[in-house]
Amino acid sequence: MKKLLLLTFLSLVLLNSCNSTIEKEQKKDTFVADNYTKKEVDIVMRDGTKLHTTIYAPKDTSKKYPILMQRTPYSSAPYGAGKMKTKIAPNIHLMKELNIVVYQDVRGRWMSEGVYDNMRAYIPNKKENESDEVSDTYDTIDWLVKNVENNNGNVGTWGISYPGHYATVSTIDAHPALKAASPQASIGDFFFDDFHHNGAFLLSYFRAISLFGTYKDTPTDSAWYSFPKMDSQDQYQFFLDKGPLKNLNEYFQYDKLDVANTEKDKNKIDDFFWKEIVEHPNYDSIWQSKGIIQHLDKVPSTVATMVVAGEFDAEDLYGPLETYKGIEKHGKNNYNTLVFGPWDHGKWARNTVENYVGNYYFGDSISLKYQSDVETKFFNHFLKGKGDKNSGLPEAYVFDTGKKEWKSYDAWPPKNVVKEDWFLSENQELTSEKKSTEKINFISDIKRPVPYSEDIKTVFTPRKYMTDDQRFAARRPDVLVFETDILTDDFTLAGGILAKLKVATTGSAADWIVKVVDVHPADAEENNKKLQNHLKMSNYHLMVRSEVLRGRFRNSFEHPEPFIPNKKTDVNIKLQDVFHTFKKGHKVQIQVQSTWFPLIDLNPQTYVDNIYKADEKDFKTQTHTVFTDSSIEFSVLK
Repeated sequence: MKKLLLLTFLSLVLLNSCNSTIEKEQKKDTFVADNYTKKEVDIVMRDGTKLHTTIYAPKDTSKKYPILMQRTPYSSAPYGAGKMKTKIAPNIHLMKELNIVVYQDVRGRWMSEGVYDNMRAYIPNKKENESDEVSDTYDTIDWLVKNVENNNGNVGTWGISYPGHYATVSTIDAHPALKAASPQASIGDFFFDDFHHNGAFLLSYFRAISLFGTYKDTPTDSAWYSFPKMDSQDQYQFFLDKGPLKNLNEYFQYDKLDVANTEKDKNKIDDFFWKEIVEHPNYDSIWQSKGIIQHLDKVPSTVATMVVAGEFDAEDLYGPLETYKGIEKHGKNNYNTLVFGPWDHGKWARNTVENYVGNYYFGDSISLKYQSDVETKFFNHFLKGKGDKNSGLPEAYVFDTGKKEWKSYDAWPPKNVVKEDWFLSENQELTSEKKSTEKINFISDIKRPVPYSEDIKTVFTPRKYMTDDQRFAARRPDVLVFETDILTDDFTLAGGILAKLKVATTGSAADWIVKVVDVHPADAEENNKKLQNHLKMSNYHLMVRSEVLRGRFRNSFEHPEPFIPNKKTDVNIKLQDVFHTFKKGHKVQIQVQSTWFPLIDLNPQTYVDNIYKADEKDFKTQTHTVFTDSSIEFSVLK
């Protein structure tokens, strides 16, 4: 009996404890409901299309507030009266300070009318009633400032990833009420962001295709798309077994009949995004028209911009860097700044204290400091404050991923940067002077491509690999390694990297991948709680930057061309900016390879007009050559 009473007592204590915890959690999540009202409206665009828009307005109507707006293809849910988000605005500070916060489903997505176009092309000289995302943004802002009570007439836009693209879009031919925009991890061009890198298809994004390419033409509050089901937990083997890209067409047939497929059926594609990728393998007018980077000369000086990028963003690194540089190039009188931090995709918006990317630890409170001291300050200055160029923020606020510390500069790249060529010399050496011109050969076996990760798993989109230990790759015979002696002084890179390869192949096609790696010393400290069990920080090979170029695009992304077998050929690969110090006692390493699977698809290594339609017979193992007059052009901080 005593035992039963004791158990009952303990159960009650546990239940009360759980209830108390739940109550606390519920209290934490009621700030929006306690302090905001929510209203859903359909705003009519100039062509008559209605875009579903959700407005969170402060209950305190004694003052006027700026409008913070995010346009998104990912849903402004929850829908319906009484259903509210628990977190709104770019961060918790801007939420609790009270602002009018607006979310809108873009044209053709979720509860908005119209048909979606993935990266809808901007129309520079619109005819009457002609619409694009620029005009949709303009029309929305115009309606909001005229119809939402207690707004102060100032609007700010923000977003991460695709919503970041729409933040960039908002700055083009901007509405006069738009005072501040923060494109974050923003897509700039789908031939260089997300699904492609320099013409190579990011095979690891295969499962995300249907999210963007499943057709709908009526508003809906539930998902109309589904993701491909992979019958394996080993994505490397899954894609290797699938073979040529055309064998993936079956995953994008949404109205299959229960009959045996003919060859014609196998080539059928219902997904409009996959069809666009397959039918446009080159950087033709379709892709060119969808890019936003080439229109940044249309950002007026009345809009302040703060571009945010993650230094280890596997998805969208090209976009934000090119957005910042494009506005900087054309907008000499614009307020335009860059935040470049040690994050993967969108991590700056999270509230975690410890800042890891994959296995690698960069410090504590990095995202929290950015939210409170940078992002909040930016929006408040331009939406509530003076709005002049004296914001108190630097032009470039960048994180040194080697020293693990923030730095401020009045330009990016910093003005005291010089270009230095380092040569891929024989005996696996990376040298500051060219020693000789030798040939280094390796076999690129399409049956055993170089993996991009040691992990055995499937991922929706890859992220962790950006800081992965590269020892597994360095020890393969089809990965060439070049490294310096142990550094006797710190060596800081600040800006872009250009790999100037001299190569040859026995085939007529090849991909080229270059990685910049920080080799840690043997006595590196083990201060990393998230390090995978099979790894040690001792001799850790940190991937600092990496990039691929589909070799056919070495001279033009629009007009591909084959290699002439065995002919020495120049292949230049632009790697995105870094800010990293290789510390004294470390080594700088370069890895060169020709496969990176299944991060990117397999190159047949024989030239075909369209790799998405290549046959099994087109895929051949080839021998590749790298010449030792190849070099890497670093941007070195002096």
